[in-house]
Amino acid sequence: MTILVTGATGSVGRPLVHALLDQGVEVRALTRDPSAAGLPAGVEVARADLADPGSLTPELFAGVDRAFVFPAQNVEPFAAAAVAAGVERFVVLSSLAAAREFARDEGSASQLHHAAVESAITRRTSAWTILRPGTFANNLLSWAWPISMGAPIRVPYLDSAQAPIHEADVADAIAAALLDDGTIGQAIPITGPQSLTRREQVGAIAAGIGRELEVVEISPDEFRADVAQFVPEPIIAMLLDYWRDTVAEPDRVRSVEALTGAPGRTLQSWARDHRSEFGAA
Repeated sequence: MTILVTGATGSVGRPLVHALLDQGVEVRALTRDPSAAGLPAGVEVARADLADPGSLTPELFAGVDRAFVFPAQNVEPFAAAAVAAGVERFVVLSSLAAAREFARDEGSASQLHHAAVESAITRRTSAWTILRPGTFANNLLSWAWPISMGAPIRVPYLDSAQAPIHEADVADAIAAALLDDGTIGQAIPITGPQSLTRREQVGAIAAGIGRELEVVEISPDEFRADVAQFVPEPIIAMLLDYWRDTVAEPDRVRSVEALTGAPGRTLQSWARDHRSEFGAA
């Protein structure tokens, strides 16, 4: 069996490649810059761009049985080429927002983007599995700069509670779905193993990196002012709506264990894995 992995050098794609290799699967890794891929020996690295039809040649898909679809902008060319080439099975990385469980999701930047990614595959084939993770623990790397500088973390809605998921758990869940036809036709929500307030998230990171951290609660308007030059307004609005709503209704935990056979990694474990990015020795 050969599995094509898109986004193979990203935060999910790279551990996914390792997870599949551990299962003895042949992996063809798609990237725009093979010379910089840095993937393990034994991985076939192919050059292509999901949104560029000219790069999606029949040779790219030759011998490929299954594919992981990373939610890049405009995956339509890739979806059309893969289905036309006879790829039989797809696992799509999406977002819980695409399920539109809450009013805040409808029309949000994440819902609109991931719904389009899902549709690119589901309207062309029935042999799909969709994984819908909640918030990624990696989003907390936005705190890396103040932590590394010894400055306070400025956070709105400190009492809101989310269940951040480790990217390695997402990768393990994708690998399991790619290898299990029992998940065909399912859209599966997954989160981290604990719903933690943002105050508790700071504490988990502090424990993981072995440092005392200071956190200061700020208003939504102060947050908007802090990040406006870096983050588009639709994303800011989406985040503030999410954090506001999860004060009264914390994220519900949707364990990856049913897919992976192992409990999800804790946020403290994630922080240990990212110590260097927080300036920890």
